[in-house]
Amino acid sequence: MAEHREVLIIGSGPAGLTAAIYAARANLTPLVIEGEPSSTSDQPGGQLMLTTEVENYPGFPEGIMGPELMQNFRSQAERFGATFLTQKVSRVDFSTSPFRIWIGDSNTEEPSYSADAVIVSTGARSVMLELPNEYELVGHGLSTCATCDGFFFRDQEIAVVGGGDSAMEEATFLSRFASKVTIIHRRDELRASKIMQERAFSNPKIDFLWNHEVVGYLGDSKLEGITVRDVNSGNESNINLSGLFIAIGHKPNTDIFINQLDLLDNGYIATQPDSSLTNIPGIFACGDVQDFTYRQAITAAGSGCMAAIDAERWLEEQTD
Repeated sequence: MAEHREVLIIGSGPAGLTAAIYAARANLTPLVIEGEPSSTSDQPGGQLMLTTEVENYPGFPEGIMGPELMQNFRSQAERFGATFLTQKVSRVDFSTSPFRIWIGDSNTEEPSYSADAVIVSTGARSVMLELPNEYELVGHGLSTCATCDGFFFRDQEIAVVGGGDSAMEEATFLSRFASKVTIIHRRDELRASKIMQERAFSNPKIDFLWNHEVVGYLGDSKLEGITVRDVNSGNESNINLSGLFIAIGHKPNTDIFINQLDLLDNGYIATQPDSSLTNIPGIFACGDVQDFTYRQAITAAGSGCMAAIDAERWLEEQTD
């Protein structure tokens, strides 16, 4: 028989763990299904497990390592009574109440858990180049977040991969710190909006390397450069640089929620304005799985707080 919980949280990044803290303090004894260890951002602790020093999270004037910050979140949730399961959810059924959640074999009829309320905080992952040694270099010269890491590259020569609005925005932001920013794009024209293109073209610190793709990283424990290939001639060459930012998009971890929750055209979970409410009463979403605008640890944590409060109030309404 499925184990029943009042509140079940799927995902354990800043959003999920903050939701766990608030739900636990409300005596809802939440179970957090935190995911399984891996080299990607959908592992326990989320994207901060792949970062090194975090300097922009309030309360840590000297900075804190990403994994340490997430362990602090987790310990705080445990202190108030949250429990954790280090596995992945394989299937959900939100069509009936209580909601049903499967772990492991998704083909079994009997679910692993049932819950009165579910908080979805599975996050999003940056689309990567999937090159050798890539995940090992994240946080060591390789980044997917200019807002998070741009400060570390003051007066250095760095590059951005991509041709859309995100890449132009990242490059423009990074030009505040770096001495030179090279945008590497595999085509000879950008996909970015006109205004974002003009902003990048007019920036004296930004250069463009057209018709090239990154095919390798130089350096074992720290990024020292990249290997690029001319997509027309096939010729390869090395570029020495200390930082590379990958800005080719993000993908929300919403595959198991297809046909279960309303998703936006970009795959993110649709939530009601100024809340964590989804289209199904009793299901709440928070963090990067529904936020494609800010994608910061602090905003994810804030939305996790919202989700827990929304869930608590909704559960109270069911007993009135």
